[in-house]
Amino acid sequence: MAAPPRLSKMPISPRRRQSTIKGYLVGVVLALVLTAIPFGLVATRALRPIQIFVVIGIAAIAQAVVHLRYFLHLDLKPSSQNKLIALCFAGVVLFILFGGTLWIMFNLNYRKM
Repeated sequence: MAAPPRLSKMPISPRRRQSTIKGYLVGVVLALVLTAIPFGLVATRALRPIQIFVVIGIAAIAQAVVHLRYFLHLDLKPSSQNKLIALCFAGVVLFILFGGTLWIMFNLNYRKM
């Protein structure tokens, strides 16, 4: 039987493969911790609701950064600048869609009352 074709002609060194796996494992651990912290605070009601909302917001932003860095491999190097610009554009579009949706919903709620 013939071996399946490789997508890339360049060999992957064991050291690079190990560093990639290590990066993914660090990302998974950080993502789990940043998920467990707000979940634990909500489950135990250790803080006041406003403080819990602030912690959830901070953890959400930190988790987004972790996903961008460890899973999407985006950083501030010039080689990934185009990816970062495309991601910022997508973020602006999502912000406009989300903001517009909230605006319409609150406007409808105001007119209904």
